[in-house]
Amino acid sequence: MVMNETTFLHSCILDGNGGARFGDTSSVAGWTKDQGVLWVHLDVNDDASRSWLADTSGLDDTVVESLLADETRPRSYSTDKGLLTVLRGVNTNPGEDPEDMVSVRLWIESDRIISTRRRRLLAVVDTRDSLEKGVGPKTSGDFLATLTGRLADRIGDFVDGIEDDVGSAEEQLGNQDQETFRHVLSALRRKIASVRRFLAPQRDALDRLYRQPGLWFSNAEVHDLREEADRITRYLEDLDLARERTMVLREEFLAQLAQEQNSRMYVLSVVAAIFLPLTFVTGLLGMNVGGLPGLESARGVIGSVVIMVGAAAVLLSFFRWKKWL
Repeated sequence: MVMNETTFLHSCILDGNGGARFGDTSSVAGWTKDQGVLWVHLDVNDDASRSWLADTSGLDDTVVESLLADETRPRSYSTDKGLLTVLRGVNTNPGEDPEDMVSVRLWIESDRIISTRRRRLLAVVDTRDSLEKGVGPKTSGDFLATLTGRLADRIGDFVDGIEDDVGSAEEQLGNQDQETFRHVLSALRRKIASVRRFLAPQRDALDRLYRQPGLWFSNAEVHDLREEADRITRYLEDLDLARERTMVLREEFLAQLAQEQNSRMYVLSVVAAIFLPLTFVTGLLGMNVGGLPGLESARGVIGSVVIMVGAAAVLLSFFRWKKWL
């Protein structure tokens, strides 16, 4: 296959001291293991990148398929040749929805790193920048620990934002329009669910990484991976707590709605109770039959009004005595 300048998003050879020598397609083609750890990063939307993976990289077909997969959950497994890892991160690209988590797929050997993506991931950009400044990872194991740490940093910021949003919703309970509050609460619950759906398998993938790392991983690198797995676990616990808080908020919101409805029904019931005797009196006196008292008297209407007002006053007094009003 003929490589061109668009085959790799970037490629470099780690110098083992935190820096790297960035090159082009020719430097990748001429790379040998004694030069240092090679890192190539590819956009699998590009046909040249896909062809390089399939025809030139030397990877097994199953590994190539995993690196080219459209969408996949976080996972990790090792073979005698290397380590395959799929990780997710929040989408912090400008103008994008953070809930739309983006993925990075990695094939890691002791002396070579191949990473692929479909959409830009700022954690990868940060890792490249650190190498340019001479403060980046020194080995392939250090590279994986550094990248997972940068992913976890942005996930932590996102989880903190969710907790702040839940706190604001708790303060707005009862002070905001019901329809608006319902939408805010629903959006929070969807956001928590969408992020947690990928964080749970990511925790399992990192847990497997530090329990079954590559043979070339140092003890310090395994320790760093364990720390990142613990961070993801803490973020999951924070999300679970935030989800429980939204459930409590929902219950309080529904209780508030029920209380308001009960108050309205109570007022209507009191009004109906007051008008019940009045309706009875007017219905009785309105019958078109003879012998009704006051039918022939000019004061009959006045008497009827007095009876109805008196009945209403008696009922109101009774309600107040029972402390129903």
